[in-house]
Amino acid sequence: MTNPSIYRSCDMKFTIVITTYNRLSVLKRAIDSALAQTVNCEVVVVDDCSRDGTEEYVRSLGDKVVYHRNSRNLGHAETVNAGVNLAKGDWIKPLDDDDYLAPNCIEEISRAVESRPQAVICSCQAAQVDTKEVELRRTRKVGPGNAFYIPQEDIHYGMLLELLPFGTPAQVAFRRDAFLKSSGWDSSLDTNCDDIDSWVKIAQFGDAIFINHCLAYRTIWPDSYNQKFSLEKRLTTNIYIKEKIYPLVNQKHRAKIPDLGTIRDYVKLHWGIVAFKQGRIINGLELAFPALFSPDAWKLLLGARVSKKVADYDELDYHVIY
Repeated sequence: MTNPSIYRSCDMKFTIVITTYNRLSVLKRAIDSALAQTVNCEVVVVDDCSRDGTEEYVRSLGDKVVYHRNSRNLGHAETVNAGVNLAKGDWIKPLDDDDYLAPNCIEEISRAVESRPQAVICSCQAAQVDTKEVELRRTRKVGPGNAFYIPQEDIHYGMLLELLPFGTPAQVAFRRDAFLKSSGWDSSLDTNCDDIDSWVKIAQFGDAIFINHCLAYRTIWPDSYNQKFSLEKRLTTNIYIKEKIYPLVNQKHRAKIPDLGTIRDYVKLHWGIVAFKQGRIINGLELAFPALFSPDAWKLLLGARVSKKVADYDELDYHVIY
């Protein structure tokens, strides 16, 4: 644990909400990373009825951590909601039990959001690591500078065309009041884009900030839960998210966005190509048909792939913070 003498003051109150279920071995690392932050913040652990000694361990930490155990197994989304409801911070940093934070994570996010009071959501770079904490890859930098904000009227346009990658809970922090207004995480999505769905809803209430520093570490498991969803299920959910974003795009961008049918076809092409890469040719053709014959969908797919490699500063209203 970090020596309290190195803590720095911060006007913005943060709560790190750690959700857990039967993974005490990795939970200890997540808690350690939360307690080691260079600014003071509340740490809440929400336990979805673990049976592996989690309760005993977390309670042994005393008042360093707020512990809550669900009355019954609720699933990940409802466990996140329970943690946010308990939190006292103005801003929430969600953290899955198998992920962990850099010591300066909350300090850097605080610095950025304090400079932009209108912000309701913030995303940063994260490193993906294996079970031995060896870095596999790192999320790309996006936009200009070390940190920048996007005004609210540009966010959904950027999300629709994948110019703004908000990422996983390990990367994101959000303002608690905006989360509560948005109705929280949707448990019907069953860990399949429930996080992205939440970012879409939160972004209706203010600006977004992006930080081009690696401040979090996400563990990639050989047989992770979300990989067990079929490609068909992931395609259906991806289209659902796009359909949710589409009507939220600000009027100033309406003339530039493709029609919704083209958006759907683009998503079908994406997942068809995923199937092709896995050697599932017939499955890929089924997923991509009839989008394979849409020139507009191909154009959108190629444009999205280019945008992930080359920052297009003309598309969105970027404002450098530092």
